Amino acid sequence: MPPRSVHHAEVVLPAPALADAVRFFTEDLGFRVDAIIPADDPAIAVLSGHGLRLRLDRHRGGDPGVLRLGCAADDPAAGTTLTAPNGTRVEVAVAEPPVALPPLVPAWVHARAADARWIEGRAGMQYRDLIPGRQGGRFVASHIRIPDGGPVPDYVHFHRVHFQLIYCHRGWVRVVYEDQGPPFVLQPGDAVLQPPRIRHRVLEASPGLEVIEIGCPAEHETWADHDLVLPTARVDAARDFDGQRFVRDVAAEAPWRPWRHGGFVARVTEVADATAGLAAVEVARARAAGATTGMHRHDAELRLWVVLAGGAIVRRFDGGGDDDVALADGDALVVPAGVDHALDAVAGLELLEVRLPAGQGASDPASTTP
Repeated sequence: MPPRSVHHAEVVLPAPALADAVRFFTEDLGFRVDAIIPADDPAIAVLSGHGLRLRLDRHRGGDPGVLRLGCAADDPAAGTTLTAPNGTRVEVAVAEPPVALPPLVPAWVHARAADARWIEGRAGMQYRDLIPGRQGGRFVASHIRIPDGGPVPDYVHFHRVHFQLIYCHRGWVRVVYEDQGPPFVLQPGDAVLQPPRIRHRVLEASPGLEVIEIGCPAEHETWADHDLVLPTARVDAARDFDGQRFVRDVAAEAPWRPWRHGGFVARVTEVADATAGLAAVEVARARAAGATTGMHRHDAELRLWVVLAGGAIVRRFDGGGDDDVALADGDALVVPAGVDHALDAVAGLELLEVRLPAGQGASDPASTTP
């Protein structure tokens, strides 16, 4: 049976040479002594510091453990490892290192909805990987669903990312964001740009909710913020979050305009402006079956297509040979830079396109060298 009343928590470490261990943790690492037990022949020392409580026990055996200290990036000890007199390894790491972007490993990737494999993720959400291989770890795209709906067991949190977008595909979800006013509902076709470190929370979802999430890098940190209460009293729609601002794109308010490829119209979000050209997000729709982009290529790090409705045939031209890929509802395709290809719409095609960087779109293959 778990305890009903917990006053404190301690990490117990063996310390045969107790006095030496106490001196190291207090003088070298900045802990303070809370208790010595007993005073005439100490066997236990309780120390606290840096949000942690330690119980050093002279008579305890076992593994001396590993202690990780987070420090400033300019601390001379950053990146070193110390060993306490009791054997505890002390890793001194930068508390908040810059977000690292793994080198891009470009690949043509087709994720078929028919082959979907769902895994259980954070807060009871189910995830399907839309970019297997993740372009070397540089990008991740996930199809996320909450089948049953209702309140979501989420908490106020933030992500240490370079880029992150949420697109509502089916159903609805109620969310709230730091300094962006009261909670609001994302409907199908709506999207939000989640700039780095913005605090937010998923509150409630309809049965059958499905969203598409794209992020960079593929593996990034999600941190809880237990102290902040959302919504915040402050509202600042233009607030800068590490060079980006929050965007809420409402599909019902966005006009359809001619796309860069004839035969298509598109809704263009504000993501390119809000990220200073880091990314672009568009929803494109074929005017009719048979609409084609024509053969072209691009020079972006990432161009991801997710089929929202209908279907398409993507023709790939390599060395004079043609490889056709049939895209169905729910499929995703990453087309790497420098590959000549064409997309031909099947009835009812609508797709989400995400590009990083924003300005690296389609180009004429006749004037571009792969």
